[in-house]
Amino acid sequence: MKKDRYLYPALFDYADDGISISFPDLPGCFSCADSDEEAMLMAKEALSLHLYGMEVDGEPIPSPTPAEALQTDDNQTLVSIDVWMSPFRLEMQN
Repeated sequence: MKKDRYLYPALFDYADDGISISFPDLPGCFSCADSDEEAMLMAKEALSLHLYGMEVDGEPIPSPTPAEALQTDDNQTLVSIDVWMSPFRLEMQN
């Protein structure tokens, strides 16, 4: 069943050359950015695209891991990424 809203933890990994973005619950869902603001936008786009692809392919969508169950390194932080799928689905179908 498709949901209209998804909320997943993203791992922002800070390095000298930028921010790498990954989603612990969604292997293969990655992005990168040069600033925190860009990282938020890129994370939302990556999450939307990845989940949309899973929906289209009929793949099961895993439940998000609670943030308190995830650990980070010194150069990493967890960020909750929220996506609203209804308008994204319409955009992808047009």
